[in-house]
Amino acid sequence: MKSSIASKLTQLTLRLEELNQLLSSETATANMDNYRKLTREHSELTPVVELYRDYRKSEEDLKTAQEMAGDPSMREFAETEIRETKERLAQFEVQLQKELLPKDPNDERGIFLEIRAGTGGDESALFAGELFRMYARFAERNKWQVEVMSQSSSELGGYKEIIAKIAGQGAYSKLKFESGGHRVQRVPATETQGRIHTSACTVAVMPEVDEVADVVLNPAEMRIDTFRSSGAGGQHINKTDSAIRITHLPTGIVVECQDDRSQHKNKARALSVLAARIKDQQVREQQRKTAATRKSLIGSGDRSERIRTYNFPQGRVTDHRINLTLYKIASIMDGDMYEITDALSTEHQAEQLAQLGEEMAA
Repeated sequence: MKSSIASKLTQLTLRLEELNQLLSSETATANMDNYRKLTREHSELTPVVELYRDYRKSEEDLKTAQEMAGDPSMREFAETEIRETKERLAQFEVQLQKELLPKDPNDERGIFLEIRAGTGGDESALFAGELFRMYARFAERNKWQVEVMSQSSSELGGYKEIIAKIAGQGAYSKLKFESGGHRVQRVPATETQGRIHTSACTVAVMPEVDEVADVVLNPAEMRIDTFRSSGAGGQHINKTDSAIRITHLPTGIVVECQDDRSQHKNKARALSVLAARIKDQQVREQQRKTAATRKSLIGSGDRSERIRTYNFPQGRVTDHRINLTLYKIASIMDGDMYEITDALSTEHQAEQLAQLGEEMAA
């Protein structure tokens, strides 16, 4: 193990001992906010420190086995112990490096999913509908809840735009790499010559934010307009100004919600989407400013960046960021996305480990 990593783990061990003392003191619960902060830190550090203790114990076991190897009668047994302990130490080292990687504070949150039809007209809108179904089926497999916040349907089916809230633990961690341009290649039902057309949609995945802690919405910086809903919903929804459009003046972000009959509910939905978009914009700006010299293979999540192609005639899905091609388009479109999401997470973790190695060496 590199001395820099061992030094970091020793610091964490000392910090855990300090936390044990703080949490066992009589005044620990005097400030409940601080108490919750300390218990959260304690729960995060405990598995790392315990893993490091196991690593140190294995180091001691290795020394003992090496000493035993000097005895001819114990040599065969000692050599087996040495080999197995070295393998165990290597595994511990990989686990410890992963534990030291920075945690994304949004990983356990739910998300707002936005899908917009792009180039390709009606075919693009149909594909937007299929993408939404894919994510909805994936959510169903993970036992997450899906709630449509706003939608603009196209004439032939599908969506010009759809915004949905996906609530469930870990939704952001699994879907955060889906932001970007999604391209489809296939023969549209309306194509009489059998020619393959290319269409595109953009997907945006944003973590749900805490209303107070994450984004402060100043009423003076928002223009709120009401209008009559244009979609389906019966007579009542078309006779009242229940739809809401909120314009955030400093950023120019516009959010519309018209799916509920209640103006109050539409406004609450629009505000939650607006907060997520503002936070998303702030995070992306911060990432641009503090971007590492290494170009991330996963990409920036830029909406204009083409990340994936769905080729129906060949039955394949290709993620261009990590050169992953899978010939199982039917099951993927039915929500079996685990192979893609797991591969993206693994690649991201590999990038983080490489970055950690550089920082430790510096």
